[in-house]
Amino acid sequence: MLEPFRASVASCYCRRGPPPVHPHPRMTEITVAVVAALLGGGVAWLLATRARTTDAELEARARSAEGIRGELRQQLADKDGQLEALRKTLEDEARARTEAQTRLDQAREGLRDQQRLVEDTTTRLTDTFRALSADALKSNNQSFLDLAKQSFASIVAETKGDVGKRQEAIDGLIRPIQETLKRYEQQITAMEETRQRTFGGLEEQLKHLSASQGQLQRETGNLVKALRTPHVRGRWGEMTLQRVVELAGMAAHCDYEPQVTISGDDGRLRPDLLVRLPDNRSVVVDSKVPLDAYLDVLEAEDEDHRRDALARHAQQLRTHMTQLAAKSYWEQLPQTPEFVVMFIPGESLFAAASEVDHALLEDGMARQVVMATPTTLIAVLKAVAYGWRQEQIAENAQAISALGRQLYERVRTLADHVEEVGKALGKAVAAHNRAVGSMENRVFPAARRFKELGAASGDDIPTIEPIEQAPRLFTDSDKS
Repeated sequence: MLEPFRASVASCYCRRGPPPVHPHPRMTEITVAVVAALLGGGVAWLLATRARTTDAELEARARSAEGIRGELRQQLADKDGQLEALRKTLEDEARARTEAQTRLDQAREGLRDQQRLVEDTTTRLTDTFRALSADALKSNNQSFLDLAKQSFASIVAETKGDVGKRQEAIDGLIRPIQETLKRYEQQITAMEETRQRTFGGLEEQLKHLSASQGQLQRETGNLVKALRTPHVRGRWGEMTLQRVVELAGMAAHCDYEPQVTISGDDGRLRPDLLVRLPDNRSVVVDSKVPLDAYLDVLEAEDEDHRRDALARHAQQLRTHMTQLAAKSYWEQLPQTPEFVVMFIPGESLFAAASEVDHALLEDGMARQVVMATPTTLIAVLKAVAYGWRQEQIAENAQAISALGRQLYERVRTLADHVEEVGKALGKAVAAHNRAVGSMENRVFPAARRFKELGAASGDDIPTIEPIEQAPRLFTDSDKS
């Protein structure tokens, strides 16, 4: 802050020049006074400026502090409002939770009261019912005793009187009892008759059921005995095979041949079925019915006997498979695939054997023997029928192709003929036009002179026009 004052003093000093070596005393005093005045003025100005600067800064700082204080008050008020809102929300939630807990406690208490009320009501009803029952029984007994006493007393009293009156009183007393007993007797008699009729019909039904059961057992026994006979088993297998083939939609002597006799090196073979395939091929189907051991399985009384019977059944089925593989039908019939189908007429027969012999199916495939139940055989025959349909479609396609080639050749020949006719028509048109030109130029002028000379009469000779349109010939695009 002293720098301006120093600068002003220095400028004055420079303007005034250096002091004289020997200044005048009066001049020295004046100079000192001026310098003192200047120093005083500078100090006063400096102090005033500093005071003004300090007041402005303080005022600015005060205003800034007041603004900050206002903002802080506003923020504090906002925070207080938020805190108050949160406090109210918390109080509302606490109040709601308290009310909910109160209602829950009241509901629980009400439920317990209702349970106690139900229990008390049940107890009171039970006690009341017991009391009423006991009271009713006691009252009835007491009423009956009182009535009996009264009746007996009246009878005793009347006994002293007239005998006839006493008899009438006794009859009047006994008559309702007799009527009631009579009604009871009638009802009991009717109930007994109804029971006799009901039990009689039931007895007849039981007798009929017993007779039917006995007949069914006899028929079942006869069927079991029949199925144990090889001839009957074979016939049953053949009939089942025939039924399966019919269900597959095949016709005898058309889609298959039954009981075909084949002569081979090992003698005469006669498979049950020979299914025809496209391209003159065929599949051999032979029916096998291993039923003896399977019937023992059904009749087994315990698990040990059942397991033994299952093992024998699986061995019988494996034996049939081995014997069928040894016949080698594919060697006797060159057009036959290298496998034979062994038909088992029951799903349960194969399932029972597979239960103990898990490798039965794989061993059969290794020996070129395909084991088929009715379900799988129907699927095989359906596949054969599909093959026949595809063969028929292929044959029809070949016939259509041959017919198309033949039709194409015929159309091409007809096109050649039409083309020749067109060329001939073109030549005829050209010849016609040449003849017309010759007649118009050479013949008609001379002929018309006859009429001009009076040698001819009648209509004039007409003008013959040439044919301008030529026949259309085939182009390469038409032929393609």
